Amino acid sequence: MMQKAFLCRRFTAAIEAELRERFDLSLNEDDALLPPVEIARRAAGAEVLLVTATEVVDAEVMRALQPGLKAIATLSVGYDHIDMAAAQAMGIQVLHTPDVLSNACAEIAMLLVLNACRRGYEADRMVRSGAWPGWGPTQLLGLGLTGRRLGIFGMGRIGRAIATRARAFGLEIHYHNRTRLAPELEQGATYHDALDGLLAASEIFVVAAPGGPGLAGIIDHERIARIPAGGVLVNISRGDLINDDALIGALKSKHLSAAGLDVFANEPAIDPRYRALDNVFLTPHIGSATHETRNAMGWLLIRGLEALADGKVPENLLSPRRSEDIPHPLQGRA
Repeated sequence: MMQKAFLCRRFTAAIEAELRERFDLSLNEDDALLPPVEIARRAAGAEVLLVTATEVVDAEVMRALQPGLKAIATLSVGYDHIDMAAAQAMGIQVLHTPDVLSNACAEIAMLLVLNACRRGYEADRMVRSGAWPGWGPTQLLGLGLTGRRLGIFGMGRIGRAIATRARAFGLEIHYHNRTRLAPELEQGATYHDALDGLLAASEIFVVAAPGGPGLAGIIDHERIARIPAGGVLVNISRGDLINDDALIGALKSKHLSAAGLDVFANEPAIDPRYRALDNVFLTPHIGSATHETRNAMGWLLIRGLEALADGKVPENLLSPRRSEDIPHPLQGRA
């Protein structure tokens, strides 16, 4: 008899078809974001709960789904939306999707870097609006990349994939991690043992550290002020790592020349002040949004659930493990 599963958001057609073959699947047909109380109601009786980073799976949801719920599978690398302590206490196994989205996220990071530095939003708007007067020698002057210092906060798999691409643009790589990488992973990048030191060295500063309560608001007024004047900030990590007041103030004052953001606090209800700024390039959380990547993420969850059913320990299992076995956010996992 197939396990009952509930799918909180729509996955790709190919992955949903595979899930139907393996589970007695119910799903959120209209793909609307479900609050915790609605997840608990609609997933009643489920043994497997399939979620994404947009769903909050707290202790109350897990208690409401007891005693049946055995596994939570999240289509994300980050797992700060899941109460891991509650999952461990209730013996609920949690799967996530590391490794397979590094290239897609690194591509978006470079998209943001390029558009922020070369004023992509303003250029596109000028052409579309019919306001372009023709080529001019001082029109839309931006920042070239070659020879500039790129600082990466969080040098896990995604951070290293960003570094690989950035080197091809002639950028000098600096980074901060909780621990220094081995030389073969560092590949000549300059390590900073303190975040403040990295900020001071970064003409372009990229946030690639995964989220978590300990990092919320870490990029605040004081830290943004450490970025050299005229610098650029890019965030592909979690929106709540950035203090919006601090970033918007720095963009308005031109302490930062530009920013590129793929993630925001309180998505999709972003701070409306960003929409009024010409010097910020915005994308709607599309870091892993390729057909190949979303299918690969889905397959990783399917194979992990199959391994659990066979009594094996999948590589993408987060819980139940001892808390000390779960990697620190800056320790090699992005």
